[in-house]
Amino acid sequence: MSKYLLNKFLFTVDRDPDLVERYRAAPHETVAWWESTMANELLNCHGGEASTWLAFDDVERDALTGHDYVKLFELGAHPFLTLTLFIAMFERDYEEPLAFQKEYAARLSHFTLPYPDIAT
Repeated sequence: MSKYLLNKFLFTVDRDPDLVERYRAAPHETVAWWESTMANELLNCHGGEASTWLAFDDVERDALTGHDYVKLFELGAHPFLTLTLFIAMFERDYEEPLAFQKEYAARLSHFTLPYPDIAT
């Protein structure tokens, strides 16, 4: 399991409106594409720098493709990264203001301190 890779996925997808829409519409294809093309690109590095060993495990991949932010939180994904990405993807599906944020909080309400470690 790699919290770094989960957070990197959430961070990079959230910052690209086209990827947000792609991930919303086709999560399996987007995760597979991202993992095969972007997972081993190093953040903040100039061209040609990459690693070769980063990959999601089955649990991470299932959580990402299932848009399962509760499982992602359990796995140690940063809650601000999951919240901002999933707001961008799903807030439009609700009519009441802050309805998605309230659902997010309710679905995570069974967690008690100490929360899962989000350090990478």
